[in-house]
Amino acid sequence: MLVKKIETTSSPIEINQLSKEEQLSWLMEQYGDMVVRLAFTYVKQKQLAEDISQEVFISCFKNLETFQNKSSYKTWLYRITVNKCKDYFRSWSYRNISYQDLFRSIFPSSGPSVEAKILEGEEKEIIFEHVLALPIKLREVIILHYYEELSVNEISELLGLKSNTIKTRLHRAKKLLQSSLKERHSYGG
Repeated sequence: MLVKKIETTSSPIEINQLSKEEQLSWLMEQYGDMVVRLAFTYVKQKQLAEDISQEVFISCFKNLETFQNKSSYKTWLYRITVNKCKDYFRSWSYRNISYQDLFRSIFPSSGPSVEAKILEGEEKEIIFEHVLALPIKLREVIILHYYEELSVNEISELLGLKSNTIKTRLHRAKKLLQSSLKERHSYGG
């Protein structure tokens, strides 16, 4: 199937003129990496994050007709991804099976070489490991705010929480990160 090339600045009206399959293809191309990264921040396993992203896009495909453009496609996909991750944590398999292999990189394999990632991202990786160690309620607001660059109001809408709750969680998360990074530095590790 030949898919029309659509600019990232296309309006929802232009996208709605495409076939359902073309819309899905465009959404996967635009937001696929973002969905995998976001899922990874929850589940901390690359393969599992990829599986969840497939579920996200299956759900998206099934519900494209119901999307009402009240939010952006990006926000809609964030919400679906967060919900799929939370569903996973409530699932039998999560509660009853222990996972041991944590994948350390959230970047797609088509990116820079492994050597370049290590050289330029060592410090970022250390910080990100500390972010992943936070409790999920604090981790999700840090990821959404600093890594995905969502505003407090957008996070509030996405998670269905008051903006003051988001601000409080951000503050607590930053304090915990600061504390754990200082502790790491003082031990020289």
